[in-house]
Amino acid sequence: MNFEIKKEHGITIFRLNEKRLDTNISGLVKSEFTHLVKAEGVNKLVVDMSDVESCDSSGLSAILVANRLINLSGGKIRIAAPSEKVYNLIKITQLDRVLSVCRTVSEAIDQLSRE
Repeated sequence: MNFEIKKEHGITIFRLNEKRLDTNISGLVKSEFTHLVKAEGVNKLVVDMSDVESCDSSGLSAILVANRLINLSGGKIRIAAPSEKVYNLIKITQLDRVLSVCRTVSEAIDQLSRE
């Protein structure tokens, strides 16, 4: 799994440098989110999905794990720059009611900076 982690103004940006967020890597993504929140104490997280072209149910599950962990710790999370295909999946599954989705990473950072 290829990813990058940056920190900007107290906000952690997790950029997944993969075309697919699916069964093959979802377990690794969940582990990384767990590590970030529990071991590193991250409480403001942007999940940058600008490289992700497709996602399946296990990929959505990884995102929901991050959402749950962040919420339990009193933090905030934003999903940033999903492809149209991934965003449509989020809408079809009605996860747009649970997840805060932003068009760009900058928009996500701006939102979290104000909270």
